[in-house]
Amino acid sequence: MGLSTTETFDLNAGVRRDNVVFWEQQALRLDWDTPWHTAHGWVPADPEAGRGPEITWFEGGKLNVAANCVDRHVAAGRGQKVALHFEGEPGDRKSITYAELQREVSKAANALLALGISKGDRVVIYLPVIPETVIITLAVARIGAIHSLVFGGFSAEALKFRVEDTGAKLLVTTDGQFRRGVAVPVKDNADAAVAGDNAIEHVLVVNRTTPADELAAVHMTEGRDVWWHDVVDNAADVHQPEAFDAETPLFIMYTSGTTGKPKGLVHTSGGYLTQASWSFEHLFSNPDPAFRDQDVHWCTADLAWVTAHTYEIYGPLSNGVTQVIFEGTPNTPHPGRHFEIIERYGVTQYYTAPTLVRSLMGWFPDGVPDTYNLSSIRLLGTVGEAVNPEAWRWLRENVGAGSAPVVDTWWQSETGATILSPAPTDTSFKPGCAARSLPGVSTRIVDDGGNKVAPGVQGNIVVDSPGPAIARTVWGNPRRYFDSYWSKYADRGWFLAGDGAKYDADGDIWILGRVDDTLNVSGHLLSTIEIESALVSHPEVVEAGVCPVPDPKTGHAVVSFVVLKTGAEARLAADVAQELRNHVAREIGPIAKPRDVVVVPDVPKTRSGKIMRRLLTQLFEGTALGDTTSLQNEPAIAGIQHVLHQRTLAKENS
Repeated sequence: MGLSTTETFDLNAGVRRDNVVFWEQQALRLDWDTPWHTAHGWVPADPEAGRGPEITWFEGGKLNVAANCVDRHVAAGRGQKVALHFEGEPGDRKSITYAELQREVSKAANALLALGISKGDRVVIYLPVIPETVIITLAVARIGAIHSLVFGGFSAEALKFRVEDTGAKLLVTTDGQFRRGVAVPVKDNADAAVAGDNAIEHVLVVNRTTPADELAAVHMTEGRDVWWHDVVDNAADVHQPEAFDAETPLFIMYTSGTTGKPKGLVHTSGGYLTQASWSFEHLFSNPDPAFRDQDVHWCTADLAWVTAHTYEIYGPLSNGVTQVIFEGTPNTPHPGRHFEIIERYGVTQYYTAPTLVRSLMGWFPDGVPDTYNLSSIRLLGTVGEAVNPEAWRWLRENVGAGSAPVVDTWWQSETGATILSPAPTDTSFKPGCAARSLPGVSTRIVDDGGNKVAPGVQGNIVVDSPGPAIARTVWGNPRRYFDSYWSKYADRGWFLAGDGAKYDADGDIWILGRVDDTLNVSGHLLSTIEIESALVSHPEVVEAGVCPVPDPKTGHAVVSFVVLKTGAEARLAADVAQELRNHVAREIGPIAKPRDVVVVPDVPKTRSGKIMRRLLTQLFEGTALGDTTSLQNEPAIAGIQHVLHQRTLAKENS
């Protein structure tokens, strides 16, 4: 397939012509049944109509996403290569080859068709990290339907919203899941979520936790609910995939907004898979193609998170890579579970969240024990939020033998794939720095007027030349797509990421957290992440969450919640708060000193590992808590409330 012309491309739209040519070249890595005739189309945003840009990539081209992730590897003679090493939390293990994955995905595709699912229908998937989750996701893509994965720990209410918002015809769920050594019911939540007025016709249930002779105890609604082992396992294992237009919607990814209900971001097939596939190879594959067959990839994200879609499903599988998927929590049954898994499967690249790294730091204050052999690690990666330099150093020193490259990736659900990262071939790294734009995309940091900021000055990071994986709209709400991402710089065609950032003297980019996470103290804009990084750099601090609270004198006051290492308070002896306030003053400056330092057992985090600073403000002020559906560690709330109550009592009695 030759490169097509791009004469219809509007050079004022934001995507540079050289980037369009670049993505055309990368799209050739995929198998296309029909070549595209127009590489890229862009109709600029219309502020009067409240409409975002109309974006297309590889128009006229047709492909099957699932066939590109499975079938083509089998056809190329690589069917016996392991696609998935699955490790369940209880210790059950299973390895699935690409040939076996092809048969299982074909069975699931045939089962979906038998259940009345066809092109364009929505399927909500409410499953833990098990092979069936990958299989059904690929099967939905294979038949041209649209999947929307929901984290298995979300409430019935959160699931209900997604079922109703997508208008899903099918919910795929499980009887239960294993969490911290316990079988936790899931089907009850699923039943509650579909009890109202919705379009659900069937609920497909995977048996994960119930003994075979006790299945009758699982509530199944006759005519609606069906077991996976009855419907999928007995389906034909041959399915001929159909090719679909490149702009066919592939999945809906819900992401929390700062206000309002979650936004359902729509990602399409050809453009998304192109950028997912290329960026995976660029960031994670062995730089020497001769050694890539030895790669074993592990992205630790839950499969419902966008990181997993791109770097645990579509990116690795489109490249024919072997990878690990793990059902459990990292400290069950002991804190070294991840190190065991790395050693068992010979993991070569380990991609995880800074919050997990900070947890490992707390569990292993003296470093990783020599009993674990982590010598297979070639590359490390972080994702989800800016990584504290101290956590970056710990990860590289203890898991990467002090020398493994670290791809500190910055991207979003909206962008679909990585936008900023150091290159894995870099020879020097700045801990906590997202570095620069990847090939094929470009960014800039600007002020509210769109002017590029000087080094050291915080501004808004915008994507001025998006890649083909960028979300096309918000499901059912195109106005929200415009308002959230395009309205601020509509005349320039820039995508507003919502994160603050700054350039350093070398022109490298440092992410400073959400713009709504900045603090204005006496006219000085401060980044919560910078203050958190300063706190975590103290040798006795494991984790820190910083939030703003109103202050009549300074506008905002800085309040910090810190998790200390075991025995730290006794070792510090002196006033912990004063010690940490002085430490921040030394690291950043007196203006950044927290007014209050609260020592807590844990800080609230989302399922993707981001600190919920809004909740910290609400907890400190004693106001009603907002939406907590994305909270992953609910006990943290009670722990903080108890500490704050004790502080109040102490003040009253002093």
